[in-house]
Amino acid sequence: MSDLFLRVLPSVEVEEDAPPAGRVISGSPTFRTWNHEERDGLYCGIWESTPGHWRISYDEWEFCHILSGHSVITDADGTEYELKAGDSFILRPGFSGSWNVIETTRKEYVIRT
Repeated sequence: MSDLFLRVLPSVEVEEDAPPAGRVISGSPTFRTWNHEERDGLYCGIWESTPGHWRISYDEWEFCHILSGHSVITDADGTEYELKAGDSFILRPGFSGSWNVIETTRKEYVIRT
């Protein structure tokens, strides 16, 4: 097997989930995740969420690139960050706030624990 990874493989199984009920602010968001790599505390793949709003708190470092949709992340101070296709950002350990998916959002992610 080559160390070069060129594209998403169709054989990756989707994982379905949702935020814990105690974190949901509004709506009934559901998640789908295609985790393409998991090794030595590194995870990368594609994540998708349906509309809804929930509280977030990060213990890990995550790079995200929005592929489609519309979301708003609000930090603990109330600053809002609109996210649409083409936007990239980093969530660092200790970040807390909320994630509000306005339109089903799909992102590529790389997480380092």
